[in-house]
Amino acid sequence: MVVEVGAGLRSYVFGGGDVLAGYPQDSRCSAGRGQLLMPWPNRIRDGRYTFAGRGHQLALTEPDRVNAMHGLVRWAIWSVLEQAEDSVTLGYRLRPQPGWEWSLDLSVTYALTAAGLTVTPCARNVGTEAAPFGFGAHPYLSVGEDRVDEVEITIPAAAVLEVDERLLPLGLAAVDGTERDFRQRRRLGGLVLDTAFTNIVGDSDGCWRVSLAHPRTGRVVSLWADVAAYQWLQVFTGDSLPLASRRVSGIAVEPMTCPPDAFNSGHDLLVLEPGQEFAAPWGITPG
Repeated sequence: MVVEVGAGLRSYVFGGGDVLAGYPQDSRCSAGRGQLLMPWPNRIRDGRYTFAGRGHQLALTEPDRVNAMHGLVRWAIWSVLEQAEDSVTLGYRLRPQPGWEWSLDLSVTYALTAAGLTVTPCARNVGTEAAPFGFGAHPYLSVGEDRVDEVEITIPAAAVLEVDERLLPLGLAAVDGTERDFRQRRRLGGLVLDTAFTNIVGDSDGCWRVSLAHPRTGRVVSLWADVAAYQWLQVFTGDSLPLASRRVSGIAVEPMTCPPDAFNSGHDLLVLEPGQEFAAPWGITPG
C-alpha cells in the first residue's frame, strides 16, 4: 500500500504475511516508516551547508541533535501520475524554500513483479542552476519476528561509518573482526545498529542484497539495490524509538546514494545540472 503523503510505502503483504513493519491506515507515519528521503538522506550538521559558494540554513527537523534530517518531501502531498493494476507512479515538484534554492521534478514508481516489489525513484533538475542531491528510502523489513533480536541478517558490506553522539560522521572503519561484520548471515541478538555501511559488494547482476531470515517462521526477505547508484545503506534496529516500538518488530534497511552530512562533506553527493536526471531502482524480494 502506497500513500500520497510523502509517496511512502505503508505496507506490503506477501503470502499472507507482512513483509514490512508498516503502520495502520488511519495512523500518521511514525519513525520514517516507508518514507522517501529527498533531496538528501540522513542528517545535515546544524542544518547548514554551502553549495556553489552560497551558504544555506535549513530548519532543524531533528532538534534533539540539532540536525536537518531526511530531506524535504516526507510530509508533502504527492500526486498520482500513472496507475495500472500492478504499478503506480507518484510525482511532486520540489520548489525553492528556506535552505533550498532549486526546482526538482520528483517521481517514484512502485511496480509489483513475479520477483517482488521494484521501486524506481527519479529526480530531474527543472531549474537553471546545478543542484545538490541525494536519495534514500526508509522501509522497515519484517520476517514475522516478535523482537528484532531473533532475526538473522546478512549485510555484504566491508566498512561502516563511525559517528559521534549526534550521529554525524567521524570516519570509516573496517568491519573485519567486529560485531558489525554481517557478511556471513548471523543472528542480530542485542546489537544496537543505527549504522551506515559502505564498500558494499554486489552480486553478478550488479545489485547488492541485505537479507533477513527468521529460524522459527522460516520467512526470508531481501532488499536489493543497484550497487553503482547506492554505495551506502543504513541499518536501524529501532533502539531510539518510543518504548512501545523499541526493538519490537522491523529492521530499517535504507538504500542511500550518499552518507550522512554529504551536503557538507561532498562525499558521493550527486550534482544535477539543469535538465539532468537521477533514476536508479531498488526493491524488496519476499521469500
